Amino acid sequence: MKRALLVLALLLGAALWLMVPRPYDWGLAKGIPAPDVPVNNPMSQAKVELGRWLFYDTRLSINGAFSCASCHVQALAFTDGRARSVGATGDLHPRNAMSLVNSAYASRLTWANSLTASLEDQALTPLFGDNPIEMGLGGLEEQLTALFRDDERYADLFREAFPTQERPGTVINMVRAISAFTRSIVSFRSPYDAWLAGDAVAISESAQRGEALFFSERLECFHCHGGFNFTDSTTHEDARVARFGYHNTGLYNLGNTGAYPADNPGLIDITGKRRDMGKFRAPTLRNISVTAPYMHDGSIATLEGVIEHYARGGRLIEDGPNAGDGNVNPFKSEFIRGFDLSDSEKQDLLAFLESLTDEAALNDPRWSSPWADVTAAGEAVTAAETRQ
Repeated sequence: MKRALLVLALLLGAALWLMVPRPYDWGLAKGIPAPDVPVNNPMSQAKVELGRWLFYDTRLSINGAFSCASCHVQALAFTDGRARSVGATGDLHPRNAMSLVNSAYASRLTWANSLTASLEDQALTPLFGDNPIEMGLGGLEEQLTALFRDDERYADLFREAFPTQERPGTVINMVRAISAFTRSIVSFRSPYDAWLAGDAVAISESAQRGEALFFSERLECFHCHGGFNFTDSTTHEDARVARFGYHNTGLYNLGNTGAYPADNPGLIDITGKRRDMGKFRAPTLRNISVTAPYMHDGSIATLEGVIEHYARGGRLIEDGPNAGDGNVNPFKSEFIRGFDLSDSEKQDLLAFLESLTDEAALNDPRWSSPWADVTAAGEAVTAAETRQ
């Protein structure tokens, strides 16, 4: 009898152990904190996998030819390589797509919205917003629900991702899954990370000199692009306070009045405060070498051009509607003071920035399109049938 009770207890314990959600494995290097995850959207591998299918599905757009990945290309650190993004209906956006890599650590999302603090909230704008249209899903909620119910693959994936729900194929769960997938995209496997971990030859001597320049008071780059994610808008699970900052970098100064172009005035759009004119969030510099063109509106084509902009202490536009000297913009950040660099020092700084490129993240199959395999399998079946 005692033996039977012991066996029963062991079986019950094993069953309970299987029911306990496993901690999500971020695959982070030593010393990197885990992201802060919303209580109402805990991470799971099943949810991330569902999000991956959704992220690359062109059916989740008003024209059936556009997906999240259309503006967030993995090889480009999940940016789109455009100066200004274009939506499913051809609407030109005022800004370009920010990198999704390490967005899990962003304390605020998008270029200039201090109110958007979670990936779940941010995802609603590209999915359902209409000014401008991105995915254009507003009003198509019933069609989405039908897709998730009737598509056998999605029916299974939603059940696995949300096992306690009777009808998991909902729009809100779609948003949760896409957010979980986006949150899973972390990048800490660059040559610079290897060098920090003790690999003395992971980066060149030039890049090492560039690091010293980057973190110097002479250049002051680190004030806005510091910390493990190279941005001052950062949070994580151990953070006591979520830090976020917005900066006017002297990119514009229309008529030397301090103004920025009307379609891109910066944080002032949210706060209405004059001092927030031209302020934008500092993006992470991780993988910066593959995310050209640069700045919120893609108005600087190369990293060399970005360095020249900061070296001058603001951009000079001599003619046209945007003419003005950004160096004397009254709202410019105190850290944008200008500096002198020799040609060799400029190359050193570029070498350091390039050492932040994480090729593993840019090619990791965990974040690539699952539909490519489906397409390849379908083509193989068609070819086999043709031969018969």
